[in-house]
Amino acid sequence: MPLIIPKHYKRKLLPETTEEVIKVIKDTFQKRLAQELNLRRVTAPLFVISGTGLNDDLNGVERPVSFPVKYLGDCKAEVVHSLAKWKRAKLAAYDIAPGYGLYTDMNAIRADEDLDNLHSLYVDQWDWEKSITADQRNLAYLKQTVRKIYSVVKELEMQIYRMFPHITPRLPEEITFIHSQQLLDMYPDLSPTERESMAARQHGAIFLIGIGGDLSDGKPHDGRAPDYDDWSTPNEEGFTGLNGDIILYDSILDRCFELSSMGIRVSPESMAHQLELRGCQDRASLNFHKALLAGEYPLSIGGGIGQSRLCMFLLQKAHIGEVQASIWPDDHIKACAEAGIDIL
Repeated sequence: MPLIIPKHYKRKLLPETTEEVIKVIKDTFQKRLAQELNLRRVTAPLFVISGTGLNDDLNGVERPVSFPVKYLGDCKAEVVHSLAKWKRAKLAAYDIAPGYGLYTDMNAIRADEDLDNLHSLYVDQWDWEKSITADQRNLAYLKQTVRKIYSVVKELEMQIYRMFPHITPRLPEEITFIHSQQLLDMYPDLSPTERESMAARQHGAIFLIGIGGDLSDGKPHDGRAPDYDDWSTPNEEGFTGLNGDIILYDSILDRCFELSSMGIRVSPESMAHQLELRGCQDRASLNFHKALLAGEYPLSIGGGIGQSRLCMFLLQKAHIGEVQASIWPDDHIKACAEAGIDIL
């Protein structure tokens, strides 16, 4: 997406006040998320050794930032894209029972990111993962979990309103569930992002189900790696997929605003199927994949929730650079400054 400069944009908080409120949002949200989902905090890595299969491959084309480790004979390490697979291994290492899980602060560098209002080279999110039972691998349990997360976001939105009454709440009472195939059927001539924006404008907040599997046009709504989210298993609504995105409507930018990617994770059977669908069977020899296929990791549900994204949305900012420090093109900085958008 190109850089969006909203007409007549007015900041609602000074940069100094924004910095203070960012801490309130982050401290409060992670505490309430942990309470709602029965999570405990763990320490996470910034980088992992290449070739273990632990790093998130995202869409399969993004290059991880890597560097040689002198003490390990110049063995290559790479900065994580996310911790989707690392968290599941940690559930097993800590022997966390079904119904309970973990969360962590994930910091990453995505050097291939296209920079705009929502996308930065620097990624910060709450990565969480929770052990589940076999009978919870269904759409009903996924929706139940989404509603719990959404309730925490709503709760925090009201807290910000009580602190700053001029920042009025925007979210609807309930989040609406839509499958990506339904969205394609409704808007066949639009791009995936345009479809999301149409649905977000209509409902205010949606959970878009089934991201990664091919739709009726032969293409997925968006890319997902084949080895963490389950996007191929049929669900009880007659579609495929047990994953999705929490997407809000951002009235400042007049577009969809992805807050979280999450889902029920692959079983050994569904991962083997998805590796075959994407022609990635060679990954089955990597350490993570061998352990999962051997049943050494618990069944789980998990996801990531953008920290800067959440702050940006709740404080009604126009650019993610207003709530995090990163690197931006000179023309972006100039355009934002002229529009009264304070880039940190």
